[in-house]
Amino acid sequence: MTHCLGEDRLTIALVARAATGDLPITIPPAAWARIAASEVIVEQHAQSGSPVYGLNTGLGGNLGTRIPREQVEAFQTQIIRGRTIGVGADLPIETCRAAMVCRLAELTLGRTGVSAAATRLLAEMVARDVVPVMPHFGSIGASDIGQLGHMASVMIGRGHAWFGGVRMAGGAALQAAGLTPLVPGFKDGLALVGHGCVTSAGAALSLHGIGRLLAAERRTVALAYEGFAANPAILDPRLVAARPAPGQAAAAAALLAMLAGSALLAPGAARSLQDVLCFRLAAPALGAADWALGTATEVLEAELNGSTTTPAVMLESGEILSSPNFHNPALTLALDMLASAVAHLASTSALRTAKLLTARFSGLPAYLSPVGGGSAGYVSLQKTAGDLLAEIRVQAQPSGLDPLAVSDTVEDVAPLSQHAVRRLDRQRTPFRYLVAMEALVAAQAVDLRGLSPLGVGTQPLHAAIREAVPPLAEDRESGLDVEAVARVIDRLG
Repeated sequence: MTHCLGEDRLTIALVARAATGDLPITIPPAAWARIAASEVIVEQHAQSGSPVYGLNTGLGGNLGTRIPREQVEAFQTQIIRGRTIGVGADLPIETCRAAMVCRLAELTLGRTGVSAAATRLLAEMVARDVVPVMPHFGSIGASDIGQLGHMASVMIGRGHAWFGGVRMAGGAALQAAGLTPLVPGFKDGLALVGHGCVTSAGAALSLHGIGRLLAAERRTVALAYEGFAANPAILDPRLVAARPAPGQAAAAAALLAMLAGSALLAPGAARSLQDVLCFRLAAPALGAADWALGTATEVLEAELNGSTTTPAVMLESGEILSSPNFHNPALTLALDMLASAVAHLASTSALRTAKLLTARFSGLPAYLSPVGGGSAGYVSLQKTAGDLLAEIRVQAQPSGLDPLAVSDTVEDVAPLSQHAVRRLDRQRTPFRYLVAMEALVAAQAVDLRGLSPLGVGTQPLHAAIREAVPPLAEDRESGLDVEAVARVIDRLG
Protein backbone atom coordinates (compact mmCIF):
# COMPACT_ATOMS: atom_id res chain seq x y z
CA MET A 1 0.00 0.00 0.00
CA THR A 2 1.14 3.54 -0.78
CA HIS A 3 1.63 5.86 2.19
CA CYS A 4 0.33 9.41 1.67
CA LEU A 5 2.69 11.79 3.42
CA GLY A 6 0.89 14.66 5.09
CA GLU A 7 -2.33 12.65 5.34
CA ASP A 8 -1.61 9.15 6.66
CA ARG A 9 -0.14 8.80 10.12
CA LEU A 10 3.47 7.63 10.22
CA THR A 11 4.08 4.74 12.62
CA ILE A 12 7.11 2.85 13.85
CA ALA A 13 6.19 -0.13 11.70
CA LEU A 14 5.98 2.08 8.61
CA VAL A 15 9.37 3.64 9.36
CA ALA A 16 10.80 0.12 9.63
CA ARG A 17 9.40 -0.62 6.17
CA ALA A 18 10.81 2.65 4.82
CA ALA A 19 14.24 1.62 6.08
CA THR A 20 14.22 -1.35 3.70
CA GLY A 21 12.88 0.66 0.77
CA ASP A 22 9.59 -1.24 0.98
CA LEU A 23 7.29 1.74 1.63
CA PRO A 24 5.96 3.39 -1.53
CA ILE A 25 5.15 7.01 -0.72
CA THR A 26 3.17 9.73 -2.41
CA ILE A 27 2.59 13.41 -1.69
CA PRO A 28 -1.09 14.29 -2.21
CA PRO A 29 -2.34 17.55 -3.77
CA ALA A 30 -3.35 18.99 -0.40
CA ALA A 31 0.23 18.67 0.82
CA TRP A 32 1.63 20.34 -2.31
CA ALA A 33 -0.85 23.17 -1.73
CA ARG A 34 0.42 23.65 1.83
CA ILE A 35 4.03 23.65 0.61
CA ALA A 36 3.20 26.24 -2.04
CA ALA A 37 1.38 28.47 0.44
CA SER A 38 4.26 28.20 2.89
CA GLU A 39 6.75 29.08 0.15
CA VAL A 40 4.74 32.21 -0.73
CA ILE A 41 4.79 33.37 2.90
CA VAL A 42 8.56 32.90 3.08
CA GLU A 43 9.07 34.87 -0.14
CA GLN A 44 6.89 37.69 1.17
CA HIS A 45 8.98 37.95 4.32
CA ALA A 46 12.21 37.80 2.31
CA GLN A 47 11.03 40.61 0.04
CA SER A 48 9.80 42.78 2.91
CA GLY A 49 13.05 42.54 4.80
CA SER A 50 11.34 41.80 8.12
CA PRO A 51 13.73 39.82 10.30
CA VAL A 52 13.18 36.04 10.19
CA TYR A 53 15.59 33.67 11.91
CA GLY A 54 17.69 31.75 9.41
CA LEU A 55 16.12 33.54 6.44
CA ASN A 56 17.77 36.91 6.66
CA THR A 57 19.57 36.56 10.00
CA GLY A 58 22.51 34.47 11.04
CA LEU A 59 22.06 31.34 13.16
CA GLY A 60 22.81 30.75 16.83
CA GLY A 61 25.43 33.19 18.08
CA ASN A 62 25.20 35.02 14.73
CA LEU A 63 21.56 35.99 15.31
CA GLY A 64 22.45 39.69 15.29
CA THR A 65 23.88 39.47 11.78
CA ARG A 66 21.45 40.56 9.04
CA ILE A 67 21.71 38.95 5.62
CA PRO A 68 21.22 41.41 2.71
CA ARG A 69 18.28 40.60 0.44
CA GLU A 70 20.52 39.83 -2.52
CA GLN A 71 22.40 37.22 -0.47
CA VAL A 72 19.43 35.36 1.06
CA GLU A 73 19.38 32.47 -1.42
CA ALA A 74 23.16 32.06 -1.35
CA PHE A 75 22.99 32.04 2.45
CA GLN A 76 20.89 28.86 2.33
CA THR A 77 23.71 27.04 0.53
CA GLN A 78 26.09 28.46 3.12
CA ILE A 79 23.89 27.05 5.90
CA ILE A 80 24.11 23.57 4.38
CA ARG A 81 27.84 23.60 3.81
CA GLY A 82 28.60 25.12 7.22
CA ARG A 83 26.47 22.49 9.00
CA THR A 84 28.02 19.46 7.29
CA ILE A 85 29.92 18.69 10.48
CA GLY A 86 29.34 15.01 11.28
CA VAL A 87 32.21 12.63 11.93
CA GLY A 88 32.76 8.92 12.45
CA ALA A 89 31.59 5.80 10.71
CA ASP A 90 28.64 5.90 8.32
CA LEU A 91 25.24 5.35 9.84
CA PRO A 92 23.54 2.20 8.52
CA ILE A 93 21.96 2.79 5.14
CA GLU A 94 18.63 1.68 6.63
CA THR A 95 18.71 4.52 9.16
CA CYS A 96 19.59 7.07 6.49
CA ARG A 97 16.86 5.80 4.17
CA ALA A 98 14.25 5.97 6.95
CA ALA A 99 15.42 9.45 7.96
CA MET A 100 14.65 10.76 4.47
CA VAL A 101 11.03 9.60 4.73
CA CYS A 102 10.75 11.06 8.24
CA ARG A 103 12.06 14.37 6.92
CA LEU A 104 9.60 14.37 4.05
CA ALA A 105 6.74 13.71 6.44
CA GLU A 106 7.19 17.08 8.13
CA LEU A 107 7.92 18.97 4.92
CA THR A 108 4.47 17.99 3.65
CA LEU A 109 2.81 19.70 6.63
CA GLY A 110 3.68 23.10 5.19
CA ARG A 111 5.29 24.52 8.34
CA THR A 112 8.92 24.61 7.20
CA GLY A 113 8.88 27.07 4.32
CA VAL A 114 10.74 24.59 2.15
CA SER A 115 10.39 24.97 -1.60
CA ALA A 116 8.41 22.61 -3.77
CA ALA A 117 11.61 22.00 -5.75
CA ALA A 118 13.49 20.79 -2.66
CA THR A 119 10.58 18.60 -1.57
CA ARG A 120 10.26 17.09 -5.04
CA LEU A 121 13.97 16.30 -5.23
CA LEU A 122 14.00 14.59 -1.83
CA ALA A 123 10.90 12.58 -2.79
CA GLU A 124 12.57 11.51 -6.04
CA MET A 125 15.70 10.50 -4.14
CA VAL A 126 13.54 8.27 -1.94
CA ALA A 127 11.78 6.79 -4.97
CA ARG A 128 15.05 6.10 -6.82
CA ASP A 129 16.91 5.01 -3.66
CA VAL A 130 19.57 7.69 -3.69
CA VAL A 131 20.50 7.55 -0.01
CA PRO A 132 22.75 10.26 1.47
CA VAL A 133 25.62 9.01 3.60
CA MET A 134 25.34 10.45 7.10
CA PRO A 135 27.94 9.98 9.86
CA HIS A 136 27.48 8.49 13.30
CA PHE A 137 28.31 11.57 15.39
CA GLY A 138 27.15 15.16 15.09
CA SER A 139 23.81 15.57 16.90
CA ILE A 140 22.97 16.69 20.44
CA GLY A 141 19.27 16.18 19.75
CA ALA A 142 18.37 19.83 19.23
CA SER A 143 17.53 18.86 15.64
CA ASP A 144 20.05 16.66 13.86
CA ILE A 145 21.62 19.60 12.08
CA GLY A 146 25.13 18.18 12.05
CA GLN A 147 24.02 15.02 10.25
CA LEU A 148 21.29 16.48 8.04
CA GLY A 149 23.87 18.85 6.64
CA HIS A 150 25.25 15.72 4.94
CA MET A 151 21.81 14.83 3.55
CA ALA A 152 21.24 18.33 2.21
CA SER A 153 24.80 18.37 0.88
CA VAL A 154 23.94 15.53 -1.49
CA MET A 155 20.88 17.45 -2.64
CA ILE A 156 23.10 20.32 -3.82
CA GLY A 157 25.47 17.91 -5.54
CA ARG A 158 28.05 17.52 -2.81
CA GLY A 159 28.71 14.95 -0.09
CA HIS A 160 28.36 11.21 -0.63
CA ALA A 161 25.45 8.85 -1.25
CA TRP A 162 24.61 5.23 -1.91
CA PHE A 163 23.08 4.43 -5.26
CA GLY A 164 22.60 0.94 -6.60
CA GLY A 165 24.40 -0.36 -3.53
CA VAL A 166 27.52 1.65 -4.34
CA ARG A 167 28.89 4.49 -2.21
CA MET A 168 29.86 7.41 -4.43
CA ALA A 169 30.06 11.20 -4.61
CA GLY A 170 26.69 12.87 -4.10
CA GLY A 171 26.70 14.65 -7.44
CA ALA A 172 27.55 11.42 -9.23
CA ALA A 173 24.71 9.60 -7.43
CA LEU A 174 22.19 12.24 -8.50
CA GLN A 175 23.45 12.11 -12.08
CA ALA A 176 23.30 8.30 -12.15
CA ALA A 177 19.69 8.47 -10.94
CA GLY A 178 18.76 11.06 -13.56
CA LEU A 179 18.33 13.87 -11.01
CA THR A 180 19.54 17.48 -11.02
CA PRO A 181 21.12 19.11 -7.95
CA LEU A 182 19.01 21.64 -6.05
CA VAL A 183 19.59 25.38 -6.18
CA PRO A 184 18.28 26.22 -2.67
CA GLY A 185 15.36 28.61 -2.34
CA PHE A 186 14.73 31.25 0.33
CA LYS A 187 14.51 28.88 3.31
CA ASP A 188 15.60 25.54 1.90
CA GLY A 189 18.90 25.25 3.74
CA LEU A 190 17.47 25.68 7.21
CA ALA A 191 14.32 23.72 6.38
CA LEU A 192 16.33 20.70 5.25
CA VAL A 193 18.72 20.55 8.20
CA GLY A 194 16.43 21.73 11.01
CA HIS A 195 14.79 18.52 12.14
CA GLY A 196 15.39 15.48 14.36
CA CYS A 197 14.57 12.92 11.69
CA VAL A 198 17.83 10.98 12.06
CA THR A 199 17.08 10.53 15.75
CA SER A 200 13.45 9.66 15.01
CA ALA A 201 14.40 7.12 12.36
CA GLY A 202 16.99 5.48 14.58
CA ALA A 203 14.58 5.42 17.50
CA ALA A 204 11.84 3.87 15.37
CA LEU A 205 14.15 1.09 14.20
CA SER A 206 15.35 0.44 17.76
CA LEU A 207 11.81 0.33 19.14
CA HIS A 208 10.71 -1.95 16.32
CA GLY A 209 13.56 -4.35 17.11
CA ILE A 210 13.05 -4.18 20.88
CA GLY A 211 9.33 -4.83 20.39
CA ARG A 212 10.04 -8.03 18.50
CA LEU A 213 12.46 -9.16 21.21
CA LEU A 214 9.91 -8.48 23.96
CA ALA A 215 7.39 -10.62 22.08
CA ALA A 216 9.99 -13.39 21.79
CA GLU A 217 10.83 -13.13 25.48
CA ARG A 218 7.17 -13.52 26.48
CA ARG A 219 7.00 -16.80 24.59
CA THR A 220 10.38 -17.85 26.00
CA VAL A 221 9.30 -17.17 29.58
CA ALA A 222 6.26 -19.42 29.08
CA LEU A 223 8.53 -22.19 27.79
CA ALA A 224 10.84 -21.66 30.77
CA TYR A 225 7.83 -22.07 33.07
CA GLU A 226 7.24 -25.50 31.55
CA GLY A 227 10.91 -26.46 31.71
CA PHE A 228 11.09 -25.44 35.38
CA ALA A 229 7.61 -26.79 36.21
CA ALA A 230 6.98 -23.38 37.78
CA ASN A 231 3.72 -22.68 39.55
CA PRO A 232 1.39 -20.83 37.13
CA ALA A 233 -0.94 -19.84 40.00
CA ILE A 234 1.17 -16.69 40.32
CA LEU A 235 -0.43 -15.55 37.03
CA ASP A 236 -3.97 -15.66 38.45
CA PRO A 237 -5.80 -12.56 37.13
CA ARG A 238 -7.27 -11.93 40.57
CA LEU A 239 -3.78 -11.35 41.94
CA VAL A 240 -2.70 -8.86 39.30
CA ALA A 241 -6.06 -7.07 39.58
CA ALA A 242 -5.32 -6.39 43.24
CA ARG A 243 -2.55 -4.03 42.16
CA PRO A 244 -3.04 -3.04 38.52
CA ALA A 245 0.57 -2.09 37.75
CA PRO A 246 1.21 -0.89 34.20
CA GLY A 247 1.39 -3.81 31.80
CA GLN A 248 1.35 -6.55 34.45
CA ALA A 249 -2.18 -7.82 33.87
CA ALA A 250 -1.67 -8.03 30.11
CA ALA A 251 1.67 -9.82 30.55
CA ALA A 252 0.20 -12.37 32.96
CA ALA A 253 -2.73 -12.97 30.63
CA ALA A 254 -0.36 -13.42 27.69
CA LEU A 255 1.67 -16.03 29.59
CA LEU A 256 -1.46 -17.93 30.56
CA ALA A 257 -2.68 -17.81 26.95
CA MET A 258 0.59 -19.32 25.74
CA LEU A 259 0.36 -22.04 28.38
CA ALA A 260 -3.20 -22.94 27.39
CA GLY A 261 -3.43 -26.71 26.93
CA SER A 262 -0.13 -27.32 28.72
CA ALA A 263 0.25 -30.19 31.16
CA LEU A 264 1.71 -27.60 33.53
CA LEU A 265 -1.81 -26.27 34.17
CA ALA A 266 -3.03 -29.65 35.45
CA PRO A 267 -3.53 -29.91 39.25
CA GLY A 268 -0.31 -30.92 40.98
CA ALA A 269 1.90 -30.36 37.94
CA ALA A 270 3.81 -27.48 39.54
CA ARG A 271 6.70 -28.62 41.72
CA SER A 272 6.56 -25.87 44.32
CA LEU A 273 4.06 -23.78 46.20
CA GLN A 274 6.24 -20.71 45.61
CA ASP A 275 9.07 -20.44 43.08
CA VAL A 276 12.21 -18.32 43.08
CA LEU A 277 11.60 -14.67 42.26
CA CYS A 278 12.87 -14.70 38.69
CA PHE A 279 9.91 -16.97 37.87
CA ARG A 280 7.37 -15.50 40.26
CA LEU A 281 8.00 -11.95 39.08
CA ALA A 282 8.12 -12.61 35.35
CA ALA A 283 4.80 -10.88 34.66
CA PRO A 284 5.69 -7.62 36.48
CA ALA A 285 9.04 -7.47 34.67
CA LEU A 286 7.52 -8.21 31.26
CA GLY A 287 4.65 -5.80 31.89
CA ALA A 288 6.94 -2.97 32.90
CA ALA A 289 8.99 -3.42 29.73
CA ASP A 290 5.84 -3.47 27.59
CA TRP A 291 4.61 -0.31 29.31
CA ALA A 292 7.96 1.42 28.77
CA LEU A 293 7.89 0.41 25.09
CA GLY A 294 4.35 1.75 24.74
CA THR A 295 5.33 5.05 26.35
CA ALA A 296 8.35 5.45 24.08
CA THR A 297 6.20 4.59 21.08
CA GLU A 298 3.62 7.22 21.97
CA VAL A 299 6.27 9.91 22.41
CA LEU A 300 8.13 8.98 19.24
CA GLU A 301 5.03 8.87 17.05
CA ALA A 302 4.20 12.39 18.21
CA GLU A 303 7.63 13.37 16.88
CA LEU A 304 7.12 11.50 13.62
CA ASN A 305 3.80 13.22 12.90
CA GLY A 306 4.42 16.67 14.33
CA SER A 307 6.17 19.81 13.15
CA THR A 308 9.44 20.54 14.94
CA THR A 309 11.12 23.05 12.61
CA THR A 310 12.01 26.50 13.87
CA PRO A 311 11.07 29.06 12.80
CA ALA A 312 7.69 27.68 11.85
CA VAL A 313 5.49 29.06 9.08
CA MET A 314 1.97 29.75 10.33
CA LEU A 315 -0.21 29.13 7.31
CA GLU A 316 -3.25 30.52 9.11
CA SER A 317 -1.81 33.98 9.77
CA GLY A 318 1.17 34.30 7.43
CA GLU A 319 3.56 34.71 10.35
CA ILE A 320 6.91 32.96 10.77
CA LEU A 321 7.53 32.29 14.46
CA SER A 322 10.38 30.83 16.45
CA SER A 323 9.35 27.47 17.90
CA PRO A 324 10.47 25.40 20.91
CA ASN A 325 9.36 22.14 19.29
CA PHE A 326 12.83 20.97 18.27
CA HIS A 327 13.50 20.22 21.96
CA ASN A 328 12.38 16.65 22.74
CA PRO A 329 13.40 15.76 26.32
CA ALA A 330 10.35 13.50 26.68
CA LEU A 331 11.78 11.22 23.99
CA THR A 332 15.13 10.99 25.75
CA LEU A 333 13.46 10.21 29.07
CA ALA A 334 11.17 7.61 27.49
CA LEU A 335 14.09 5.87 25.77
CA ASP A 336 16.12 5.94 28.99
CA MET A 337 13.19 4.36 30.84
CA LEU A 338 12.91 1.63 28.23
CA ALA A 339 16.66 0.93 28.42
CA SER A 340 16.30 0.47 32.20
CA ALA A 341 13.30 -1.81 31.69
CA VAL A 342 15.25 -3.92 29.19
CA ALA A 343 18.12 -4.22 31.68
CA HIS A 344 15.72 -5.38 34.40
CA LEU A 345 14.08 -7.89 32.08
CA ALA A 346 17.46 -9.14 30.85
CA SER A 347 18.51 -9.75 34.44
CA THR A 348 15.44 -11.90 35.11
CA SER A 349 16.12 -13.84 31.89
CA ALA A 350 19.72 -14.58 32.86
CA LEU A 351 18.61 -15.63 36.34
CA ARG A 352 15.98 -18.03 34.98
CA THR A 353 18.63 -19.60 32.77
CA ALA A 354 20.90 -20.04 35.79
CA LYS A 355 18.13 -21.59 37.89
CA LEU A 356 17.20 -24.03 35.11
CA LEU A 357 20.84 -25.16 35.06
CA THR A 358 21.02 -25.68 38.84
CA ALA A 359 19.78 -29.10 39.95
CA ARG A 360 18.67 -28.08 43.45
CA PHE A 361 16.33 -25.48 41.93
CA SER A 362 15.18 -27.28 38.79
CA GLY A 363 14.93 -30.85 40.05
CA LEU A 364 16.64 -31.88 36.81
CA PRO A 365 20.16 -33.25 36.13
CA ALA A 366 22.94 -30.82 36.89
CA TYR A 367 23.62 -28.39 34.06
CA LEU A 368 20.83 -30.12 32.11
CA SER A 369 23.34 -32.74 31.01
CA PRO A 370 21.78 -36.19 30.53
CA VAL A 371 25.16 -37.94 30.99
CA GLY A 372 26.30 -36.37 34.28
CA GLY A 373 29.79 -36.94 35.59
CA GLY A 374 32.22 -34.31 34.37
CA SER A 375 29.86 -33.06 31.68
CA ALA A 376 29.53 -29.29 31.50
CA GLY A 377 26.15 -29.46 29.80
CA TYR A 378 25.05 -25.88 29.28
CA VAL A 379 26.51 -24.47 32.52
CA SER A 380 29.40 -22.67 30.85
CA LEU A 381 26.89 -20.48 29.03
CA GLN A 382 26.44 -18.65 32.33
CA LYS A 383 29.75 -16.91 31.67
CA THR A 384 28.46 -15.62 28.34
CA ALA A 385 25.23 -14.58 30.03
CA GLY A 386 27.24 -12.56 32.54
CA ASP A 387 29.08 -10.78 29.76
CA LEU A 388 25.87 -10.02 27.86
CA LEU A 389 24.08 -8.76 30.97
CA ALA A 390 26.98 -6.47 31.89
CA GLU A 391 26.86 -4.92 28.44
CA ILE A 392 23.10 -4.34 28.70
CA ARG A 393 23.44 -2.74 32.13
CA VAL A 394 26.16 -0.35 30.96
CA GLN A 395 23.83 0.89 28.21
CA ALA A 396 21.04 1.52 30.74
CA GLN A 397 22.77 4.50 32.31
CA PRO A 398 20.73 7.74 31.93
CA SER A 399 21.60 10.10 29.09
CA GLY A 400 21.64 13.09 31.41
CA LEU A 401 20.08 15.98 29.45
CA ASP A 402 23.17 18.04 30.33
CA PRO A 403 24.95 18.94 27.08
CA LEU A 404 27.84 21.23 26.38
CA ALA A 405 26.63 24.79 25.73
CA VAL A 406 27.33 25.58 22.06
CA SER A 407 27.06 28.34 19.46
CA ASP A 408 28.76 30.96 21.59
CA THR A 409 26.78 29.49 24.55
CA VAL A 410 23.49 30.76 23.07
CA GLU A 411 22.35 27.16 22.60
CA ASP A 412 22.85 25.94 26.15
CA VAL A 413 20.10 23.29 26.45
CA ALA A 414 19.72 20.10 24.40
CA PRO A 415 18.08 16.70 24.98
CA LEU A 416 20.87 14.36 23.78
CA SER A 417 18.11 12.19 22.35
CA GLN A 418 20.27 10.51 19.74
CA HIS A 419 22.64 9.41 22.49
CA ALA A 420 19.66 7.69 24.14
CA VAL A 421 18.82 6.02 20.82
CA ARG A 422 22.36 4.70 20.42
CA ARG A 423 22.42 3.23 23.93
CA LEU A 424 19.07 1.50 23.48
CA ASP A 425 20.18 0.14 20.13
CA ARG A 426 23.36 -1.26 21.68
CA GLN A 427 21.19 -3.31 24.04
CA ARG A 428 19.46 -5.16 21.25
CA THR A 429 22.19 -7.62 20.28
CA PRO A 430 23.12 -8.80 23.79
CA PHE A 431 19.43 -9.00 24.77
CA ARG A 432 18.72 -11.06 21.65
CA TYR A 433 21.38 -13.57 22.71
CA LEU A 434 20.10 -13.72 26.30
CA VAL A 435 16.59 -14.50 25.06
CA ALA A 436 18.00 -17.17 22.75
CA MET A 437 20.02 -18.65 25.59
CA GLU A 438 17.00 -18.85 27.88
CA ALA A 439 14.95 -20.44 25.10
CA LEU A 440 17.67 -23.01 24.37
CA VAL A 441 18.03 -24.00 28.01
CA ALA A 442 14.25 -24.04 28.54
CA ALA A 443 13.81 -26.42 25.59
CA GLN A 444 16.44 -28.77 27.05
CA ALA A 445 14.69 -28.67 30.44
CA VAL A 446 11.35 -29.47 28.81
CA ASP A 447 12.87 -32.48 27.08
CA LEU A 448 14.50 -33.80 30.26
CA ARG A 449 11.35 -33.28 32.29
CA GLY A 450 9.21 -35.02 29.67
CA LEU A 451 6.35 -32.57 30.04
CA SER A 452 3.61 -33.16 27.48
CA PRO A 453 1.63 -31.62 25.98
CA LEU A 454 3.13 -28.15 25.78
CA GLY A 455 1.05 -24.99 25.57
CA VAL A 456 -0.43 -23.65 22.35
CA GLY A 457 2.09 -20.80 22.41
CA THR A 458 5.14 -22.73 23.56
CA GLN A 459 4.87 -25.83 21.41
CA PRO A 460 5.70 -23.95 18.16
CA LEU A 461 8.75 -22.37 19.82
CA HIS A 462 9.97 -25.70 21.13
CA ALA A 463 9.45 -27.33 17.74
CA ALA A 464 11.33 -24.53 15.94
CA ILE A 465 14.22 -24.82 18.38
CA ARG A 466 14.40 -28.57 17.84
CA GLU A 467 14.41 -28.09 14.08
CA ALA A 468 17.48 -25.89 14.48
CA VAL A 469 19.24 -27.63 17.38
CA PRO A 470 18.97 -31.26 18.55
CA PRO A 471 18.63 -32.01 22.27
CA LEU A 472 21.94 -31.94 24.13
CA ALA A 473 23.16 -35.52 24.52
CA GLU A 474 26.85 -34.81 25.17
CA ASP A 475 29.05 -31.74 25.53
CA ARG A 476 29.33 -29.76 22.31
CA GLU A 477 29.94 -26.24 21.07
CA SER A 478 26.99 -24.61 22.82
CA GLY A 479 27.76 -21.13 21.50
CA LEU A 480 26.73 -22.41 18.10
CA ASP A 481 23.46 -23.64 19.63
CA VAL A 482 22.75 -20.13 20.92
CA GLU A 483 23.47 -18.65 17.50
CA ALA A 484 21.05 -21.09 15.87
CA VAL A 485 18.29 -20.35 18.38
CA ALA A 486 18.88 -16.61 17.97
CA ARG A 487 18.00 -17.05 14.30
CA VAL A 488 14.83 -18.87 15.38
CA ILE A 489 13.99 -15.93 17.65
CA ASP A 490 14.48 -13.55 14.73
CA ARG A 491 12.09 -15.56 12.62
CA LEU A 492 9.34 -16.02 15.20
CA GLY A 493 9.68 -12.60 16.88
